[in-house]
Amino acid sequence: MIKTVIIDDEGSARQIIGGIIKTMPDKFQLAGEGVDVGSGIEIIKEKNPDLVLLDIEMPDGSGFDILEKIGRIDFKIIFITAHSGFAVRAFKFSAIDYILKPIVSSELFRALDKVERAFELKEMNIKLNTLLSNLNPANKNKKLVLRSSDSILSVDISDIYYCESDGGSYTRFYLNGNRVFLVSRPLKEYDDLLCEYDFFRVHKSYLINLNKITRYEKQDGGTVILNNQIEIPVSFRKREQFLKRFTGS
Repeated sequence: MIKTVIIDDEGSARQIIGGIIKTMPDKFQLAGEGVDVGSGIEIIKEKNPDLVLLDIEMPDGSGFDILEKIGRIDFKIIFITAHSGFAVRAFKFSAIDYILKPIVSSELFRALDKVERAFELKEMNIKLNTLLSNLNPANKNKKLVLRSSDSILSVDISDIYYCESDGGSYTRFYLNGNRVFLVSRPLKEYDDLLCEYDFFRVHKSYLINLNKITRYEKQDGGTVILNNQIEIPVSFRKREQFLKRFTGS
C-alpha cells in the first residue's frame, strides 16, 4: 500500500487527484492533503508518506520550497504544474514525473502506474537534484538523466559525444571517458530534447554533439570526425542543413 499525500492550493485539483487515488484502494492510500507550503510541510512530517503529488506554484511559495525545508527526501514525487515550455523541458531532462493542469485522468493514471512499479529513493534523489540544477538559471550546462534496466546516471550534456539508435526503441550514449550507456528510449526523444543545445541528427541513426566535431570530410557522401576520432556518416538529405549549423552560415 502506497501512502499518498496531495499538496495543491486548488481544491478542484485535489478533488480530481483524490478521486482517482480512491479508485485504487488496494494500491494507494490517501493519507492527507495540504493547501500551501506551510500545511504541506506539516502533512509530510505528520504522515511520513511514500508518495507526494506536489503542486509547484502555491500562494505562499513553491513545491521546491517544501522540499528544501523538509531536507532529506525519503518519498517519491509526482509534480503538478500549470506551466509548459522551459519547466516541462527541465522535467524531461531529469526524467522526473509530472502532470500538467488541467489534469487529464489518463496522464495521472500513467504517472501513478510508474510509481506503483517502483523505483529506489536513490533514483528519486538523482532525478530531483538534476531537476533543481537544470532549473537554476545560473547553471549554463544542462544535465540529462539516463536510465537503463539496472542503473541510472545523471550526465552533463557536454559530456555526450553522440547518440546512436539501437534497435529502434533503444538509444546508445557515447560519453567522455569511453563510457557507453544503453537507454530503452528511441533516438527521436533525445533529438527533440537536445536539438536546442548544439546537437544535430546527421543521420537517422546518429545524433551528434556539434561541439565535439574536429572536422567534416566531404568524400564518400560526407563524414564528421569527432575529437575522439570516431567517424559518423552524414546522410545526403541532412548534409546541407548540417553544414549550415556546423559553419554557422
